[in-house]
Amino acid sequence: MQRSFSRATVGRRPRFSSSRPGFGRGRGGFRKGSGERIDPSRFINKAEALEEVQQFVPENHFGDFELDERLKREIVVKGYKEPTPIQDKSIPHVIAGKDIVGIANTGTGKTAAFLIPLISKVLGNNREKVLIIVPTRELALQIDEELKSLTRGMRIFSVCCVGGTSIGRQLHQLRYQYQFIIGTPGRLKDLIERKMIRLSEFKTIVLDEADRMLDMGFVNDMRFVMAGMPKERQTLFFSATLSHEIERLISEFLRNPIRISVKTRDTAKNVDQDVVRVQNSKDKIEVLHNLLVKAEFSKVLIFGRTKRGVELLSKMLTIRGFKAESIHGNKDQSRRQKALALFRDNRVKVLVATDVAARGLDIADVSHVINYDLPATYDDYVHRIGRTGRANKLGKALTFID
Repeated sequence: MQRSFSRATVGRRPRFSSSRPGFGRGRGGFRKGSGERIDPSRFINKAEALEEVQQFVPENHFGDFELDERLKREIVVKGYKEPTPIQDKSIPHVIAGKDIVGIANTGTGKTAAFLIPLISKVLGNNREKVLIIVPTRELALQIDEELKSLTRGMRIFSVCCVGGTSIGRQLHQLRYQYQFIIGTPGRLKDLIERKMIRLSEFKTIVLDEADRMLDMGFVNDMRFVMAGMPKERQTLFFSATLSHEIERLISEFLRNPIRISVKTRDTAKNVDQDVVRVQNSKDKIEVLHNLLVKAEFSKVLIFGRTKRGVELLSKMLTIRGFKAESIHGNKDQSRRQKALALFRDNRVKVLVATDVAARGLDIADVSHVINYDLPATYDDYVHRIGRTGRANKLGKALTFID
């Protein structure tokens, strides 16, 4: 690929040098987890034409699954046509009460793979309770929203227990009837210690994005929760990657799990990946500007390394006339949710984010992901570019190299 963007060169094998202060440093490439050095040429990967990608043919239709009929009707209303690979392979085992280890790329329909059978389980017995643990607030809220959309009029209630929001409201909600709790590890541990959540009441637990929870230092909180769960339980464990540490957690938490892997490669086939080589680090913002004015850059997610850098970049783009918002750890939850809503509803064109703030986001029709700052690990890179090219659409990812 040989395109030219202003003072940038796209598609050439990159070299590394330091980037300008205030934004992430190049650091001569990055490492995959704590392991080997990653060759930055892996940022360059031509997307396969969508018509060349082999069409997945599911073994089941949603109507074939042993699900509550009310839920089947809602699945039709929501427009779900055929199960994705992770849904097709997971749902029957979840219905059967088996422990599951699901290995799947981001954007593969993983949330519905566990929500659909667990909703049916609750509809069959209203006294069932399900605990879902995720690494970030945004992902918890997203799953809660999906749950509510699938259970309209069914009298199924949930409590979303995350940090960064009023614990008082969550304490109030926990006093009333609910079947699902969706939360982040730290806030859940706090509520358990306050005896507002009684783990003995939960026969089902979901650990979603377990690899990311491990990366973020939540392993002790995860162990604390699992230690309080009944021995007779159903555990669903989902991860995008497998490592020695993840295998150790699987052996600790699950009993004779069914292993389901639908991950065929690190990055999606339909994401076109390339680098933008900036000759002069001072021109980085100019190169970005010249990209964003192009018509095809219609809905752009930009990743920066630091909270300060992300906020500054968002303000610089706003000054330059772009409709831009930011999400990062220094913003309270209501402002982050407002920024996400504006981006999701196409009222802003650009969202600038840190890795932690954007973990697990499922936003439709993101045309481009731009790595303005290099990610810390290759796994972070895979996660970032997974925000585009979702639902089998073509996406594009560009990584700035100076």
